[in-house]
Amino acid sequence: MQQQNIQQTGQQMPSNMQQTTNHGGHEVFDAHEIIAGIISMLDQYQMYEQHIKDPELKSIAQRQYTFVTQMYNTIVESFSTGQDPTAPTQEYQMTQSNEINYGVTAGQPKKPNQSTNQLSDQGLSAYMLGHTKSLASLLTMTALEMTNPVLRRVVSDSVHNFIELSYEIFLYQNKHGYYQTPRLNEQDMQTMLNSYAKAPQQPNMPH
Repeated sequence: MQQQNIQQTGQQMPSNMQQTTNHGGHEVFDAHEIIAGIISMLDQYQMYEQHIKDPELKSIAQRQYTFVTQMYNTIVESFSTGQDPTAPTQEYQMTQSNEINYGVTAGQPKKPNQSTNQLSDQGLSAYMLGHTKSLASLLTMTALEMTNPVLRRVVSDSVHNFIELSYEIFLYQNKHGYYQTPRLNEQDMQTMLNSYAKAPQQPNMPH
């Protein structure tokens, strides 16, 4: 009976099984971790939006949510079929200026909130940045060991987008003084900048 059930199960395999089985086991687990991580980010963004006060930050959160939702659908389709997705990977276009404010200004010491009433745009934008940075790292590590060429390309193409998402939030935080950027004095800066010299170009590796 058991042998008969195994044979029947084998006969009921979907016709696209050959397409979807070109995933390695390690890759499948990693893909699940990526997809679950993106779901977590999208769920968290929905909760954050209810507490965001600054219209600028709310706009960033909404645009990033919409973009990552499309990214999620593309990754899920590529993972499920092993084929090129119907909607290719898009390129995220941030709206923040690249201008950076340098220097550190003293402020109130930070401490954990005692209730959700104390949630601030500073904290909420930091939570958003934490999600995008961790996913940028996770997707990078995962893309290095993918066996399915389509899924590997989709995941690796998405790394740049998470970098842009993170940078946009960093720029917002920096502009509002939430993410301050210390700077070395001029002498130390020049010393560090001049610490390296170019290597001579050689046609072959030295023996």
